[in-house]
Order: sequence, then structure tokens, then C-alpha cells
Amino acid sequence: MSFKTQTAHMKRLGNLLSQDLSYIYGERESGPNGAKKDFLHKGAVFFRALAKDLGFTESKVYSEKAGIACSGEIYLYGIWGEGNGLFIELSQMHIKDYCVMYRTVTAIKGGKHGNNQFLSKSVLQKGDYASLLYTFLSYRKTLIAVQNAA
Repeated sequence: MSFKTQTAHMKRLGNLLSQDLSYIYGERESGPNGAKKDFLHKGAVFFRALAKDLGFTESKVYSEKAGIACSGEIYLYGIWGEGNGLFIELSQMHIKDYCVMYRTVTAIKGGKHGNNQFLSKSVLQKGDYASLLYTFLSYRKTLIAVQNAA
């Protein structure tokens, strides 16, 4: 997916996360005009393209619709190599204006993980996809760095 498309997705996700996505109307849990459904779909599409752009050798994207009191969450687990990866979560967190939580991981299932880091929804609203990639790629260990540490 192109940077232009990913930038548009970032801005749309930032705007969706500025709404209250944790309510229902009748039988639906998607909010007015399906905002929650749109958030979950666009977030998963955005994360699949992000995984490719980050160069993960193995990745998994999934979403959790959650109930009426939440926006739902989208998760990306990605591994660059042995013991080097990231977990990224996108949701409407109720901690200030944060919406992106990420941490290092050593495996998609189980393994050790680093401390949680947070990004605000303004990062998404600005649509600076290159800066977002740079932030996440700074956690990628190169083969040379791994060999020097051994």
C-alpha cells in the first residue's frame, strides 16, 4: 500500500478515535453510521500494510470487537528475527489522549516483552506515516548488532 493511502488511513483512524466509539444503538454495536465497525476494519487494513512496510518476517493482525463499553482493539504482532519484534495495539484508551500502545516482544505467542510505550491520537491525525515507521523501526535489531552482543 502506498504512503499516500497509509497517510489517509492514519488520519481517518485518528478522527474515528476522536469520537466516542463505546456506545450502541439498538441491536448494533457500531455507533452512528457504523463508526466502530469502520474503525476495526480500517485499523486492520492499516496494520496489515504497516507490517509489510516494517519488514516483519512473521506477523499476525487481529481485532477484538469488544462490548458496548469499549471501542474495540486492533492488534499487530510482528517479528523481524529471532527474539526481535513488536506488539502494537490501536484502541480508544482512556489514558489522556493515547490510542497507540506498543512494546518489544520476543515471540508472537508468549516470550518476554518490554515496557509499554504510548502514542497520542494526534500522531495519527497528523498523518506523518514516515515518522511512525521510523519510531517503530528504531526497535529493529540489525544482524550486526545482534552478532556484536553475542
